[in-house]
Amino acid sequence: MPRQRLTCLVPCKNEQANIRDCIESFRDIADEILIADSGSTDATKTIAREAAGEKGRIIEREYVHSGDFKNWAIPQSAHPWVLLVDADERVTPELAREVRTLLAETPPQDGYWIYRDNYFLGRRIRYGGLQHDCCLRLFRRDVSRYVGNNDHAQVRVSTGRVGTLRGRFTHYSWWTYDDYFRKLDRYSRFQAQLWYDAGRRPSWWHMALRPPIRFLRDYVLQLGFLDGLIGLQYASMQAFYAFMKQARLWELYHAVPQPIDPRDTRTEPARRAA
Repeated sequence: MPRQRLTCLVPCKNEQANIRDCIESFRDIADEILIADSGSTDATKTIAREAAGEKGRIIEREYVHSGDFKNWAIPQSAHPWVLLVDADERVTPELAREVRTLLAETPPQDGYWIYRDNYFLGRRIRYGGLQHDCCLRLFRRDVSRYVGNNDHAQVRVSTGRVGTLRGRFTHYSWWTYDDYFRKLDRYSRFQAQLWYDAGRRPSWWHMALRPPIRFLRDYVLQLGFLDGLIGLQYASMQAFYAFMKQARLWELYHAVPQPIDPRDTRTEPARRAA
């Protein structure tokens, strides 16, 4: 059987700090490196071209949400198998070897789940629910699409033939609290807007109870306390995220817009003319 050819697909925007290490982690197993950029204004594309070399290709389009963007990019892959890697992820040597061996012949499945080792502030989070973090990222291009209209959409393989790999991603999701709050702001706004558009109303019970329930789940039931102080911080931030989604929904329904004096909406030339 001929070796199955592989496109490694990286969706990204303003990832100059991540993109080189990401590409270098899988470059040896990729037949094509497809960078799907959604409007980078830093050096991401320049670094990506350099790191990917002759295997590289860059496509660009405006970002709506994760599922929409990836479904646009996947059919543009040149090869029948796709390994989708986010810029803040790294393909470990063990995972690279496993993928290479799997594609040396025709794989028995059409898609494969891959577990992730997650890092918060540069520290490994082993519990708090992240011990179960798994995503379907290696798949046959023509039978796989993302399902869901948000940033947490997952791949669905139409044939239903899926397996799980032993190798893992390394996922550096949040190096700093600034990283975390930027993502929290985007995700909470987007989720609240989805709820608002669906007619969901804000609830005192949800706003008051969901955050502590999320904390107890992650820190106690999911053994987050075993990660020490970094586990406490992670569980607390996830509880805050649960609160912010509810608070953003309340904002859409009940926030009072700031009044603006009509005199302050004139253009500068108009002011000077006055």
